[in-house]
Amino acid sequence: MPESNAPVSPSLTQDLLAGKRRALARAITLIESTHPNHRAQAEALLTEVLPHTGRSIRLGISGVPGVGKSSFIETFGAQLIEEGHKIAVLAIDPSSRRTGGSILGDKTRMEELARNPDAFIRPSPTGGSLGGVARRTREAMLVCEAAGFDVVIVETVGVGQSETAVADMVDLFLLLLLPSGGDELQGIKKGVVEIADLVVVNKADGDMTEAAARAAAEYQSALRMLRPLSAAWQVPVLRCSALTGAGIAEVWQAVGRYQDALGEDGLARRRAEQARAWLWSEIDDTLLACFRRHPAVSEALPALERAVMAGEVTPGLAAERLLTAFGVETQR
Repeated sequence: MPESNAPVSPSLTQDLLAGKRRALARAITLIESTHPNHRAQAEALLTEVLPHTGRSIRLGISGVPGVGKSSFIETFGAQLIEEGHKIAVLAIDPSSRRTGGSILGDKTRMEELARNPDAFIRPSPTGGSLGGVARRTREAMLVCEAAGFDVVIVETVGVGQSETAVADMVDLFLLLLLPSGGDELQGIKKGVVEIADLVVVNKADGDMTEAAARAAAEYQSALRMLRPLSAAWQVPVLRCSALTGAGIAEVWQAVGRYQDALGEDGLARRRAEQARAWLWSEIDDTLLACFRRHPAVSEALPALERAVMAGEVTPGLAAERLLTAFGVETQR
C-alpha cells in the first residue's frame, strides 16, 4: 500500500490501466482502507481512471444460502471467458463481529476461475454495511473496469431486505433460486424478488430436473403478480445447472436481451440514477462518521447510551441531545 502521506503513485495508475492484476489488487486495498490519507489517495486514483470506466456490463448475483452462487459464477465466468470476455468478481463476505474481517474470505472458492488469467476474484468483508455489500464496492467496480474487465460481477452475502442495496450499483440483478417450488418464495423477502431483473433456478440436474421445471413455472406465475420494473422488460425465469453447465449459455443470452430491451439510453438512465443514490449514500455514511468522531458527541454518548438502556431517557431525547452537541438544531 502507498505511504499514507504520499500522493497516489503514477505507476499504480499506469499499471492499473495496463490491466496488471497486482496493481488492481493494490488499488482495491487502497480504496477499502479507512485511513484518512488513504481515502484522499483513493479519490485521486478514481479521478484519474474515471474516463476509462463504464464500459462493462455490471451484474449483481444473490440467492439463498446453499443455492450455489459461487459454483454458478465459476461456471458462468468460464463460459464468458471462452467467448473472449474478462471477468472480475467482487465476492462480498459477511464480516466477523469480533474481528471485523471476512468470515469466508480465507476459504478457497471458485478455484478454477481464480487460476484463469482473464478472471479476477476479490473477496471483501461487508464491514457491517447495510445491504450486504461492502461500502467501497462501487469504487472497486470502477477500478476493475479501468483495468479492462468487461464483465463485473458482485456476489452478495445472501437474500434479505437489506440485500437490495446491490441493485443500486449494477445493470442487472440476477436472483438464484433452488428447485424447491413456490414454498421457497415464502421464505424470501418480497423486496428482493421485486428488484430482480432475471431469475434463475439453479441445480436443475439429475433427480432435480423435473422439480426445477415445476419450480420455474411456479416462480414465473408468481412474478406475473408483481409490477415490472420496466415496461420494456418482462422478468424471465430460466433453469441451469452450475454442475453440468446446462442452461448457462441461455443465462448470458438473457443478459444480452435485457441490454437490448433497455437500450443504451435506458441503461444510461439507470446508471445516472444509481450515481445519484451513491451520492446520498456517501453523504449519509460520511455524516455518520463525522458525528461519531465529534468530541462533544464522543464525550456525551456513553452516559446517554447507559441512560437509554436503563430506561431513564427515551432514545428520541437522547438522539436530540447528541445532535445538539454535534451542532444540529432539531425540530420536533
